Order: sequence, then C-alpha cells, then structure tokens
Amino acid sequence: MAAARTPLESAGAAAERARTALGGDFAALSVWERERGRLRVLVNTGRLAGGEEPFPEDESYPVHDFPEIAGFLHERWAGGGSEAHAWVENAGEDTGGAPRHPRAAALRRRGRGSCVVAPIVLHGRAWGELYVARAAGADAFDRADAEFATVLAAVAAAGIAQTERLEEVRRLAFTDPLTGLGNRRAVDVRLDEAVERHVAEGVVVSLLVCDLNGLKRVNDTLGHAVGDRLLERFGSVLSLCGAMLPGSLAARLGGDEFCLLAVGPEADEVVRVAGELCRRAAELELGEGVSCGVASTGEAIGPVRTARRLFRLADAAQYRAKAVRAPVPVVAGRAGGERDPVVRLADHPPAVPPAERRRFRGLKA
Repeated sequence: MAAARTPLESAGAAAERARTALGGDFAALSVWERERGRLRVLVNTGRLAGGEEPFPEDESYPVHDFPEIAGFLHERWAGGGSEAHAWVENAGEDTGGAPRHPRAAALRRRGRGSCVVAPIVLHGRAWGELYVARAAGADAFDRADAEFATVLAAVAAAGIAQTERLEEVRRLAFTDPLTGLGNRRAVDVRLDEAVERHVAEGVVVSLLVCDLNGLKRVNDTLGHAVGDRLLERFGSVLSLCGAMLPGSLAARLGGDEFCLLAVGPEADEVVRVAGELCRRAAELELGEGVSCGVASTGEAIGPVRTARRLFRLADAAQYRAKAVRAPVPVVAGRAGGERDPVVRLADHPPAVPPAERRRFRGLKA
C-alpha cells in the first residue's frame, strides 16, 4: 500500500494530472485564504516561467484583481451555491495598450497563450482554483476543455478532502486531546528517530520527564474540571519553555506526566530550560510545582543506543527528584557519571520481591 501523501504532495499530483489531461504546458493549484482576501498558490507544475517555483513560499494574488473569481467566491458561492463552472481566458494580441484583464497580461508576460480556470469546491464552499495554461502558439482552450476542467476540479476536490481527513486522523493519533501537546505515541516515534541520529551522527539527544505535583489533591478537593485546567495551564508552560529549544517536542505522556524531547541543543541548555520550567511551574496558582528529571547523551551516562535506555534514565532522574522534593531538575550522570545513583537505578532497577509481585498480580486480577 502506498504511503499517504502530504497535502502539498496531493495538490502537486492533482495539478500535474490536470495539466496532462488537458494538454497544458503549465498548471497551478491555489487556495482561497478568506482572512487575507487572496488566492495563494500551493503548487506550480510543468514548464515554469521566470520567478515561478514548484512550491512557492508566498505567491499570492488579491482576489479583487480577478473579477470572475471574485464574483464566484463572493456572490455565487457566498452561501454554498450551485454547481461550479470553469472558464477560458486568452492572452490575445499585444497591441501596446492597457491589458483588458490581469490574467491576459500575465499570460503574455509568461509566454502563454490561453488558460482554463476551474473553481475547486470543498464541503459546499469555494476552496480555491485549478489553473492550466498552454504556451503561446499552441491551440487555445475551448468550451469543451472548460467543461472537462470542471470535472477535473471535482476530482481534485475529492482527493484534497480525503487528504485533509487523513491529516486530521494523523493529527489526532499523535496529539493529547486535553492539552494539545504531543502524546506518548508521538514521543515514541520521535525518540526512536532521534536516537538513531545520535548513533549515526553523534547528535545530542535530551529527554526531560516531569511529574506535575499535587494534581490528585486538586482533583480531590476542587474537582476534576479544575484539575484539567491545571493540566492545560502546565501544558502551556511546557510549550512555552519548549519554544526555547528550537525543534523540540512537548508532550503529555499520560495522567500527570509530561516530557520535552530536544534534538541538537547542548545538555547545559536543556538543563537551563528545565530549571526555567521548574520555576514557572512553582508559580502556578494551583498544584505544587513539578518533579523534573533530565537525561542527555551530552552527559557522562555511558553509551545510548536505544530510546528505551534514555527514557529509563530520564524517568529515574524524575523519580529521584520527586523522592527528595527537588525544586530544580535532577540530571542523570551529574553526580558521578556512570556511577551516579540515578544511572545505576536506571540500568539496574531493584528486583520486585515475590510478595510484591503476588500483591501486584492480585490487584490486576
């Protein structure tokens, strides 16, 4: 089964197929950004003119420059109107006078003779447009081409809708619904990739694991709705601190446990941010601060070849911070390298006595 396309890949494929089907030299797919009143080009394909890029960062045009699309967007489809229809535009001859339409002038400027424009409608609303052009001297588009472009735009809309649904499913699969942070699945995937990079390239990978203290007391005395607000508030603080480490992932592991994964920054910088997180958490109006542990390949913790080991180290550091009620982060390896009690706890966890195992099994039964 082929891998799911990203929205841009899907747009590029739709534009290229339309270009081929209509015998065009160039095609573009644009989205209508209502808040800006502009058509923003997502993708250009085929024979590109000067200044055109396959995936432009910000190629956009005011909708009011194009009366036909403005009328379609603002009038015919203001309330989710009727069926969409494509139209044809020709460059015409350059007589030296003012161009009769910006699109005609753009066609001549880029060496194109005609184009067909088909609105794309998604969920009953105007979404954007499909644009296909032919080079100057080639046969001009006609009414039959416009009708075919209407069909192609409908097919593109169906593909875009499917891609958007898949993107939403993917987003939900990797997002904690309460805080909007990443979830445990997102951390597992990113941490595996990060450790692979560390092994192959030596890049520094750091994992901060923290436990939000006092959540149970808040839930028991003030209710779970207030507890949820505390989780959301701390999630915002964690996200803010994560922004100090470019490219980091802030996530909620579950319950009152959170983490921050950083790839690239030095260990000292991650520890500094962890200290800032502890300070800000202590200032929250609810809860009792956080217990925070850090494990980094930039510390003397021995070889890290698996994500599991780095996670155990960060978790052991967090466990130590909670046990001693540390107001600052505990960093694995900083109290003796590989002889650090935190490192030894992570690598050689104490065996659970048989009686404890029996009690645990009884509770799980």
